[in-house]
Amino acid sequence: METPAGSTEVLQGTWTPAEGGFKGWLTVAASFVIQGLILGINFSYSVIYVELQRILDKDGVAETSYKTSLVGSLSLGTTFAFSILAGILNDLFSYRTTTIIGGCFCLVGMFSSSFLIHYVEALYFTYGIMFGIGAALCFNPSLVVLGLHFKKRIGLVCGIVSAGSSIFTFWLPPALGAMIPAIGLEWTLRVVSFLMILILVASLTFNVPDGAKVEGNEGKKFELSKFLNKENWKRKKFVIWTICIPIALFGYFVPFVHMMKFVNVTFPSEDGKIPLMCIGIASAVSRVAFGFISDYDRINRVMLQQFAIFSIGVLTMLLAAANAWIYIILITLGIGIFDGCYFSMIGPIAFDLCGPKGASQAIGFVSGLSAFSVTLGPTIAGKLFEMYSSYTVPFLVAGAPLILGACGLFAIMCVKV
Repeated sequence: METPAGSTEVLQGTWTPAEGGFKGWLTVAASFVIQGLILGINFSYSVIYVELQRILDKDGVAETSYKTSLVGSLSLGTTFAFSILAGILNDLFSYRTTTIIGGCFCLVGMFSSSFLIHYVEALYFTYGIMFGIGAALCFNPSLVVLGLHFKKRIGLVCGIVSAGSSIFTFWLPPALGAMIPAIGLEWTLRVVSFLMILILVASLTFNVPDGAKVEGNEGKKFELSKFLNKENWKRKKFVIWTICIPIALFGYFVPFVHMMKFVNVTFPSEDGKIPLMCIGIASAVSRVAFGFISDYDRINRVMLQQFAIFSIGVLTMLLAAANAWIYIILITLGIGIFDGCYFSMIGPIAFDLCGPKGASQAIGFVSGLSAFSVTLGPTIAGKLFEMYSSYTVPFLVAGAPLILGACGLFAIMCVKV
């Protein structure tokens, strides 16, 4: 049964997912592509970063490291910030409608950015905010929609879907790196914008499966408070989760945004895209593996995520001490493995803590509250690099909040609900 226009997809009654079927696995494939595109592009920004900074330096722009990193940071930050809106729109309209709107924002934002590469302030809006809003409106429903089709294997399918971003992160950096010198940054961004059409096509699979009942909103007066899931905020474990994750994410994306520049500065004879590819391929395998493992009853998903965050913090700090190329490869492979564990647990933990009805807004709020951290972290790292002409201090600073946030998650073990 398809959701009527203007209705929510809040499940009612005792309906349970059919554990897959053709529609279910088609939705998994569609979500895989969507997450691959929006997160793969975000995580591959360091390739664009290098070329954009070169262009701005040539144009005589001041503080190019800071300003260029801010473009990517805004994109990530906006992706997280507007996940709150995505969660509400999912419940207010439908997963399909929310994703289509998001895909349009991604397309327009990226395409318009291709004409503005000499105007970094304009890129803050088109690449940073417009594309970021679109990515948020696509990310949330592409994850939550899986709960309509799966329950027992929710960890596995979340792992498969989240592996999309890792696999795209594996091939996008070399693809972007090949396109930029061949056709220029302008046309590279236009090619990327054309890929956003795939999001619109994939979103057509996001409908409510047969047998699911939905609560309609037709004829109801809109009041925001009625669409906020207040039950989530009565759950102490969820509240702790939404406090600790934003703390940790202050430093999480610093290696992703600055890896290319770090390699260019520290190991100028090496290819800076290789560490990003290592992160991508290790993360892809890890997401499926940890997703599968997390479906076992005895596995504590919060503890898995906690260990992953702590490990990424330690490895980020070790980047500052790495004095040989082999160490960079090993560290980035480690970051990839634990990145996969972290991301594959987001959906299952949301379902565990808040149930199917609360999962959409749970993911939305934990992502939204992380927006400040995600935006500020890589930007401060860029500023610290300009101050010290080295990535030692930026990586050490980035690792600290990851370790702090991971330790804070111990509090979840101390409460009952």
